[in-house]
Amino acid sequence: MMQPSALDAGVPFDEVTAVLWIGGRLIDGIEWFLDHIFGAGMDVLADLLGTPMLGYPYMQRAFLAAVCIAVIGPVVGTFLVHREMAMIGDTLAHTAFAGVAVGLFLNSAFSLTLSPLLTAFVVAVVTALLVELLVEHAGAYSDTSLAIVLTGGFAVGSILITATDGGIAVGIDAYLFGSLSTVSTANVGILVVMSALVGSLVTLAYRPLLYVTFDATAARAARLNVRLYKRLMVVLTALVVVSAMQIMGVILVAAMLVVPVAAASQVAGSFKQSILLAILAAEFAAIAGVTLSYVYGLAAGGSIVVAAIGVYVVALSTRKLLHRMPTVRRLSDQRPDQHRDGIEADGGERE
Repeated sequence: MMQPSALDAGVPFDEVTAVLWIGGRLIDGIEWFLDHIFGAGMDVLADLLGTPMLGYPYMQRAFLAAVCIAVIGPVVGTFLVHREMAMIGDTLAHTAFAGVAVGLFLNSAFSLTLSPLLTAFVVAVVTALLVELLVEHAGAYSDTSLAIVLTGGFAVGSILITATDGGIAVGIDAYLFGSLSTVSTANVGILVVMSALVGSLVTLAYRPLLYVTFDATAARAARLNVRLYKRLMVVLTALVVVSAMQIMGVILVAAMLVVPVAAASQVAGSFKQSILLAILAAEFAAIAGVTLSYVYGLAAGGSIVVAAIGVYVVALSTRKLLHRMPTVRRLSDQRPDQHRDGIEADGGERE
């Protein structure tokens, strides 16, 4: 990592060096934030609540990572669910597993130091674009394309594992099932950056994404670049999946794209409300899941998903209970502008 003093001394500063220097400063900034801001705040909270768990650095990283996942998962997942592509998260998670296997295989076979998350990012993004191409040009149904890519990705990953006589199997377990103890500062940094990136892109492209999600034909008639926005969404999904993979695990990471959104859709009246409620549901599930994981020694990813399913059951029960009330039922019958799951396609804003 190049220090600022080296720059002052006249060391050549090309594009690669600039990227490395910026990356180093970013990691330093994240470490400072974890230690002096977030960590200090969690230490105070641990003292106030009498909960030592909140004072442990690895638990602080785990909570921050879970909170980030609980934001970016529902933000992207809400668009996917209402576009009826909820399974794309699972597909990209399994192909990201192949990407991790590629990274570990190259490191083992050629003594490299590639980050498995980097290779997973590359493979997941390429796969996301491949899925869109299959749907657009191959004439395949969406679920068929997803199934082909999902099984193919997992097959490639399993082949690479066995190609080294199982030597990388130990290293890949953390990515398959998730682990609190393996959440490093770099992993948290990736999630923080991804949260800011995904949130910014969705905010900037919210209206076109909403239009494409609910009525792609009308969006084309309005001269929107539908293909561009569809590809943007699947690429964002790939980034979310890989970012969340090390704490949730490949097998369960897709759940944070779907389950909180399904829970929010039971009670939300507009698309924006659905996003907000999905984030709240995911945050509750993430915090509860990480806590249960620590207290009872359970898998973090599984605990978070079970907590999210619990929130979905509560939301579904609440909807059914409210639907039995005559006043609520009469109001719902007067909403012809809603999507079939009850979400307003206009995002809850009247033009």
